[in-house]
Amino acid sequence: MEEDKIISGCRVLIIGGSAGSLDALLKILPHLTAIPSFSLVIVLHRRSGEDTTLEELIAVKTSIPVTEVEDKIPLLPGCIYIAPSDYHLLFENNGTLSLDISEKINYSRPSIDVAFESAADIYGPKLTAILLSGANADGTQGLIAVKNAGGTIVVQDPETAEMPFMPRNAIENMTPDHILNVEEMIGFIGGGIGL
Repeated sequence: MEEDKIISGCRVLIIGGSAGSLDALLKILPHLTAIPSFSLVIVLHRRSGEDTTLEELIAVKTSIPVTEVEDKIPLLPGCIYIAPSDYHLLFENNGTLSLDISEKINYSRPSIDVAFESAADIYGPKLTAILLSGANADGTQGLIAVKNAGGTIVVQDPETAEMPFMPRNAIENMTPDHILNVEEMIGFIGGGIGL
């Protein structure tokens, strides 16, 4: 399978999305029963000061441990990390995640661009980035950084996205490795990373 070759050695799978992405995510997560060789990091646009409803909702859909990121938390394989509202998420050389309160990017904090670019700097070809549904341009510059660092790019097929602007903007400005619907993403992650 071509995907096996492309994402072999993946250490971090990062998924970004905005409006309409939660439904897609909640369809994908129940199919992930274990992720022993990599970490899954989720960066969704959220309202400022939102409570822990997102973490609780995601935890119900998976048997994998789910943690909201705290500053300087170790990034471990086998776990799902959720970017908190009102902070940018950064990846550090020492294998931890940190939080940043600098200005919003694309009207967003957390910004998908910031998280993707930071992850690309640290994990390069061992990073796989997935961009889901959304209604603004956040994520495109981050995907370009991932691509330039040798990572693998997956974009949700805009025809299947609740809000197609975000994935369509990415496709118009760069060349993803894969354009997939949600069902195909499940197969990609399972087949590609060996779940």
